[in-house]
Amino acid sequence: MRFWISCAALWIGSIFLALSGANNYLFFAGFVILQSIVLASAWNILGGYAGYVNFGVPAFIGAGAYAALAMHLAFAAPILIQIAVASLITGLIGFLVGLLTVRLRGIFFSIATVALVFIFETLVMNTPFLGGATGMQLTRPESGGLFPSYMRMLVVVMTGLAVLAVATARYVQESHIGRGLRAVRDSEEAAECSGVPTLKLKLLACALSGALLGAAGAPLPMYLSYIEPASTFNLLYAVSALAMPIIGGMAHWIGPVIGAILLASLQQIVTVTISSELNVLVVGLLLVVFVVAAPEGIVGLVKRWKSSSK
Repeated sequence: MRFWISCAALWIGSIFLALSGANNYLFFAGFVILQSIVLASAWNILGGYAGYVNFGVPAFIGAGAYAALAMHLAFAAPILIQIAVASLITGLIGFLVGLLTVRLRGIFFSIATVALVFIFETLVMNTPFLGGATGMQLTRPESGGLFPSYMRMLVVVMTGLAVLAVATARYVQESHIGRGLRAVRDSEEAAECSGVPTLKLKLLACALSGALLGAAGAPLPMYLSYIEPASTFNLLYAVSALAMPIIGGMAHWIGPVIGAILLASLQQIVTVTISSELNVLVVGLLLVVFVVAAPEGIVGLVKRWKSSSK
């Protein structure tokens, strides 16, 4: 109950903040942090719970962004419709990709998902309707409905997506789905011998993860007012999506949230105070520190500290 009260309070708080006279930069930075929470939670459903490391995150983000763009160009669809359609498409893509790749394991699965990024990028680059290789400039609507600007409305929407992603990850962890996925991660052969429907669970994880990643990418065209393949299918999304759960802890749903807030906030601070080009260095240094010193992430450190203090 406390979880849902906290989620409702967060979303209502974002509405009041958007209606206030707060500095606009808070909303640009807030959008990135909230999107990072969605990315980390979505990645962890497949990578953390099931142990299938997905490097194809940019493919799903890009597919979601371009699906939303297509809906905007063809039907002038509102942002919520764009997100819904993008989620359906990327969820289906996740399911289909799962059918083809989940029988692969380890590095072979990861390589297959990386190939997906280049396939989707090539398709978009050869589609003039979506702007092709040069991209497309977009005009963000001035009105945000009840909100002073469209950007502020996008942050409220992204807050809702973050709540949805975290709630989904929490439900998966605490349900029979999560128990089955953890059994797959520990020993897939033993899980199959115990009667766990491993293929169904992996396909479900692929579809859920893909749908949430696509939802995270859908608002990008309107957030940036510009879209082009090279940045939309940037492999840095894959590195960040992997780093955030590792830093926070992959064993619990709160871990990716902590890692996303920490990493995205540090990146925003570095961007403003030093240079945006150091973002990759920040990710790399944190990854090295946590992989060496705290492989179970911040959540693991807290559990260890609590057990040692008893």
